[in-house]
Amino acid sequence: MTELAQTDYSRSNQEQWLSDLMDEYGDRLTKLAYSYLHDWGKSHEIIQDVFLTCYQQYNTHEEIQSYKAWIYRITINRCKDVLKSSWARRVVVNNSLFQFLQSKEPSPETASLKKDADILLAEKVMGLPVKYREIIHLHYYEELSVLEISRLLKTNENTVKTRLKRGRGLLGETVERGEWNEG
Repeated sequence: MTELAQTDYSRSNQEQWLSDLMDEYGDRLTKLAYSYLHDWGKSHEIIQDVFLTCYQQYNTHEEIQSYKAWIYRITINRCKDVLKSSWARRVVVNNSLFQFLQSKEPSPETASLKKDADILLAEKVMGLPVKYREIIHLHYYEELSVLEISRLLKTNENTVKTRLKRGRGLLGETVERGEWNEG
């Protein structure tokens, strides 16, 4: 977000600031929301709400030290609010994260094998309890460090490390066989 942090947005550029935020974080936030909610439609609704909140908080944008941490925190809080609601108790989970895990296909055979591994891993990640799933998602899919995750979730670094280790353990053989792509 270096470009956003370095750009001087005046009051008349509020829409441009929001547009830049949406371009920079829209897809990643939607995937993050999906990792909590398991519903693409609800994830899109959450992200619209997040960007509306950002727009309303424009007057404080100069005080934000890390846009990434700020906007991820808003998204995570909104997702947790939805999970506490009655909607979460009624929803039937039928979507899969693997829709976003398509890789560049060097050959049909390699692509098929990779897709199968990605689907298996995504299903296992989505089956984890939220406290492990969020750490796994932020660390591997969003490529955040343990320190960044700790600050983002306002959790002790050792707690993050423990949840990351336990999350890996719950994923079981998939990780042990080296099928997890840390790339």
